[in-house]
Amino acid sequence: MKFPNEINTYCPKCRKKTKQKVRIASKGRARSMAWGNRQHERKIRGYVGKVAGEKAVRKQGKKQKLILECVVCKKKQERIVGKRTSKKIEIKS
Repeated sequence: MKFPNEINTYCPKCRKKTKQKVRIASKGRARSMAWGNRQHERKIRGYVGKVAGEKAVRKQGKKQKLILECVVCKKKQERIVGKRTSKKIEIKS
């Protein structure tokens, strides 16, 4: 799915339609002190060995998320494109 690298859409901070730069949202680095990680470390401590987590359910594609940044005020907002899709979004240059 191809998407333009700049679109004209509503900015909630400027309260009008402005040009917005488009980029694909990427996953941030995981926190080592998050609750799930600490719980996992507690489980595998000792003589037990590896403990498997819950089996992940295979989704029928991911929701594609974009980050729009207003050219005027630099406010960023997220937008989900469509529903679940197996197609990846490409930004046109």
